[in-house]
Amino acid sequence: MIKPHVKMEESSLLLRLLLTSLLCCTTKQAYLTVRPSRSQFFSWESVSLSCQVDHSFAGWMFRRNTSDEQETTCGASWGKVDGSSCHISYIDPLDSGVYWCESTEGATSNTVNITVTGGAVILQSPVLPVTEGEDVTLHCKTRPTPSDLTAGFYKNGSLIGTEPAGHMTIHHVSKSDEGLYKCHTSTHGMSRPSWIAVSGNPTNTAPPPASSSASAHLVARLVFHLVVFFPYGVSTVLMVSLYRNRPTATAPPHRAEGRPAEDCDDLVAVGIVHHF
Repeated sequence: MIKPHVKMEESSLLLRLLLTSLLCCTTKQAYLTVRPSRSQFFSWESVSLSCQVDHSFAGWMFRRNTSDEQETTCGASWGKVDGSSCHISYIDPLDSGVYWCESTEGATSNTVNITVTGGAVILQSPVLPVTEGEDVTLHCKTRPTPSDLTAGFYKNGSLIGTEPAGHMTIHHVSKSDEGLYKCHTSTHGMSRPSWIAVSGNPTNTAPPPASSSASAHLVARLVFHLVVFFPYGVSTVLMVSLYRNRPTATAPPHRAEGRPAEDCDDLVAVGIVHHF
């Protein structure tokens, strides 16, 4: 015999599975990328932000926080929206800040930090987290670019190497390579620092756009759960409720002396029915 509390647990589990399925089919995700893919820029360079959304870009916007503006939107006081991209034709130091995508419901993408300098040297480093085990190359870029550029590279304020070609490669990065990096040249001075993040998972790979077949699969999955699991869960709850609220059966009287054996069989049957 299945106990009532066991049926209640099964029903609760089914309802939770249904809710999870509904959420996974309707939750939108967005991923922000930058072109060129680096975190530092010279003044008057052009920059493009792209927001990849797994369903539709409708209802999403580009947002940023800078030193003098809080949570402003692309197309208002900065940049120009073109589909799922935001273009900044001539970036300047006032555009330095944190950028992200945000939906009208409040969902947000990953964030990126962009630094713009009016000086003559920048550090070209990945703007997105790099995956453990990858090779990362840092470039010390100057304006104008000399024919022979020797640069020193620093991590968290300490010199980690001097390269005559102006670039350094860190092989097979790990979490210990995370930190604040900058570069220095004797002719152009020090760059601004940039943070390099290392991820244990390939989070810097943008999710592929959902195809029509994938969307159809999600719809079919949602309909399946609605048709199969939800009625079963509701019916189970109703059955348990009726079972718990049934009238309590009274115990049968003792068989009198000399009562026929058929009556004894009837009492046993009644007992079995009431205890089912």
